[in-house]
Amino acid sequence: QVQLVESGGGLVQAGGSLRLACVASGRMSTIGTMGWYRQAPGKQRELVASIIYGGSTKYADTVKGRFTISRDNAKKTVYLQMNSLEPEDTAVYYCYARIWVGGVSQDYWGQGTQVTVSS
Repeated sequence: QVQLVESGGGLVQAGGSLRLACVASGRMSTIGTMGWYRQAPGKQRELVASIIYGGSTKYADTVKGRFTISRDNAKKTVYLQMNSLEPEDTAVYYCYARIWVGGVSQDYWGQGTQVTVSS
């Protein structure tokens, strides 16, 4: 069974940094796009950043220049380095990955990790 497990959330002051990590485990053939979404209280879940297998990235306008997504394909891990954090970045951050198992692709989600930025 495929699982995504996140780590690295926490409480930080505005201007600080955090690094999130998400590891995929279980039987799988290939991991395609990986990325991070976030959901703040009372708001819809939104894409923060994504990265394809070859390394091309995409970012939400609100985090460009502050956040960096990267991946280690050998370790089946995606990272999100978050710098210059703002109170508006407070949310639950969810990892996702499109994973092929036996020739069939499916989107998988982590359980979420809380990021709280105090002013």
